[in-house]
Order: sequence, then C-alpha cells, then structure tokens
Amino acid sequence: MRKLLLAFCLCIAANAFAQPKIYTVQNAHSHNDYEQKRPFWLAYEHRFGSIEADVFLRPNELLVAHNEKEIRPDRTLRSLYLDPLKSMILKNKGAVYPDPKRQLVLLIDCKIDGVATVAEIIRELKAYPDIINNKRVRIVITGNQPSKDSLFTYPSFIWFDGDLTYNYTKKNLARVALFSANFRDYSKWDGTGTLDAASKLVLEREIAKARRAGKTVRFWGAPDTPNAWKTFEALGVGYINTDKIAELTEFVHQ
Repeated sequence: MRKLLLAFCLCIAANAFAQPKIYTVQNAHSHNDYEQKRPFWLAYEHRFGSIEADVFLRPNELLVAHNEKEIRPDRTLRSLYLDPLKSMILKNKGAVYPDPKRQLVLLIDCKIDGVATVAEIIRELKAYPDIINNKRVRIVITGNQPSKDSLFTYPSFIWFDGDLTYNYTKKNLARVALFSANFRDYSKWDGTGTLDAASKLVLEREIAKARRAGKTVRFWGAPDTPNAWKTFEALGVGYINTDKIAELTEFVHQ
C-alpha cells in the first residue's frame, strides 16, 4: 500500500510539470547552460523552466564541462548550480522564483559511468535540503544513466530523463520526469520553411506516445530558430531546447 501511495504521489508531482496550454519561458530549456557567459544566472534571470549541466565524476567531486579537455577544478556542480539555486530558494523564502508557482528542472547530464555519477549526485544533494525537499524543483538525470529497470530504487528527489524507445514498467515510468530525444533521429529539417509532412507525422507520433505516458518531450539537436520554435509550439513540444536564452525569451513573450 505504501508503494502504491508513493507511485500515486509521484504521478501527481509529474502532472505539476506537465504540458501547458500556453507557452512561456517555463517551456524553455537552456541547453548546455554552462557554456553561457553566466551559467545558471542568465537562464534563471529569464525565468527558464529547465537548465542543463553536463558533469564529469572525479574523486568526491562533480565537475561541469562538455568534454574532458574543458574540465576545470573550479567549475563544480555545487558552485555553478547548487549553491546559486539554494541562495535563490532562501531569498524567495522557499520558492524557486519570486513567483512561487514557477518551477525549475535541473537536468544533469552524466558524461561517464551513470551508477557512480548518480551516487555522487545523491551524496552532494543531501547537503541541500532546501533543494531536494522543494516541490518546485526537479533534479533530472540524463546522459549515462543507471539501468532503466532500477529507477524506482533511487531516492524520490531524483528523477530521470526518459527514452521513447524503451518499454518502462509502471514503477520505473513513475520516476521518469520527461522524455528527451535526438531530433535528428526523426527529421533532417533545418528549421527553414515548413516542416515536411513525413517529419511532422513521426514527431506527432512520438509526442503522442509521451502524452499517453503522462509525460512531455524535449528534442535536442533541433533547429534553434524562431521559425523552428513556432513549429515546436504547434506540435506541442514540452520544452524548447535552445542556446539562445534572450532570443527565445523575447519570442515567447510576443
């Protein structure tokens, strides 16, 4: 009974982050956010709903970088993301943003061993009760993950990025926050002109699949232009992936 209650609560929490009817910056995902001039802060100041950080596991530390060559000892998950997020939660008296209804997904991309990296993420997060106990924050693991059949065994403050091609059991699907997929697996469209009919059909199919599971979708590797953003809105994509924080903010505010 306790397990069923937990699954029910997780489903309710998932609906809080579900596909909205009107697009705002809450539907914006700051892709590879650490490559921005002001990691975390620029996306946060634009009130983005999702921010992404890639991490490499080192002894008792998580370092934020896109690849091994870019690793620097001072660019840690704590300093770039966890500490700033905690400071804003404290400043906003428990809310993530000044508007207490706004939510934030922190998508952590594990670049190496998923099991070991997630274990370190959990260890570090336990030092941040203001984050892990906050219903408006969701920590989502992507990239190298533990077995998709083991998701239910992880602490409830950890969520996972889903794979549209995988058939999850109910208890593991309950721990999936959203689905992310490589746009290029479905279409070669470059974002100019009109999306071709074949691409539209397959994208609609995948979005519908996610909705049947009670989830939303983010496509990475997708065109990052106003014309593409408009198309993704029409399709019902949950999070629009972007490297252009200011431009996407202006677009959704039009």
